[in-house]
Amino acid sequence: MKICIVGSSGHYVYALRGIKEDPHAQIVGISPGCEGENIERLHSQVNEMGFTPVVYSNPIRMFEDLKPDIAVINTFFYKNSELAIEAMKRGIHVYMEKPVALSIEKLEELKSVWRQTKVKLSSMLGLRYTPHFWTAYKLINENKIGRIRLIHAQKSYKLGTRPDFYKHRRTYGGTIPWVGIHAIDWIYWLSGKKFKSVFAGHSKLYNNDHGELESTAFCSFVMEDEIFATVNIDYLRPATAPTHDDDRIRIVGTRGIFEVLNGKVFLLNDTTKEISEVSLEKPPIVFLDFLNEVRGTDKCLVSSEDSFYVTFASLLARQSADEDKVIEF
Repeated sequence: MKICIVGSSGHYVYALRGIKEDPHAQIVGISPGCEGENIERLHSQVNEMGFTPVVYSNPIRMFEDLKPDIAVINTFFYKNSELAIEAMKRGIHVYMEKPVALSIEKLEELKSVWRQTKVKLSSMLGLRYTPHFWTAYKLINENKIGRIRLIHAQKSYKLGTRPDFYKHRRTYGGTIPWVGIHAIDWIYWLSGKKFKSVFAGHSKLYNNDHGELESTAFCSFVMEDEIFATVNIDYLRPATAPTHDDDRIRIVGTRGIFEVLNGKVFLLNDTTKEISEVSLEKPPIVFLDFLNEVRGTDKCLVSSEDSFYVTFASLLARQSADEDKVIEF
């Protein structure tokens, strides 16, 4: 299984985790995806894993020379869909950063090429593979809280100093599609229901001189079966906080409630007398299941359809925030 990696501006480490667990996977080439992208850290990590990939300056040339089975694409966000399309047109399976496109038009083009080429595609919605969110998924499948009625999710990040491409909507895409998409994905994945409408808002105030980057945002969704879901998103987590992110979700069902926070899961339902901490389940290994789907031996936890739909939802939420109105799906 030959793998090429394009760029290092996203979560390529997800791919490295899966490759470490697969003795038949090898990294044969790496390349920046955009002019000025520094891939030195990627190169060093790949070397530490025992691989000596060919280093290219042009990802298209790399695709044509090395003919990899899989392209891992995570360059400056505005280029990801374009390079994914180029890979798919050459019969290369794609594992790419989310959101998989920064506009509805580009998303439709990506989907069209995917349908035509019939290659496999998955995206870096890697938080599904964490023990706490995987355990939440298992609790719902085991009917521990009954029918879902309300969901509230949170994404809070440290801002730090971001690269210049974060400062422009054209190259960054927006905080709802970049950060909020994780929470939107949890809502969709855990509920198993589709979105019907969204009302959202975002603000660039207090973004520490990061141009057009939104530092705060919210989304309010109406879903199938009259489920109501909300998301709050921010880049205001203090630099002194013990972790980079603070991911949370609270789901209310007809039989109980569970909460995910600080990497733990807490449950209160009609069989418990008090809130109890739930033992964490072992999740699948991120990217390894995509390798096996390419081989035809397994199904990836994040499907192509999931990648497209959650991107679509985040782009409509961004549109709602831009236009200050409810958007119907």
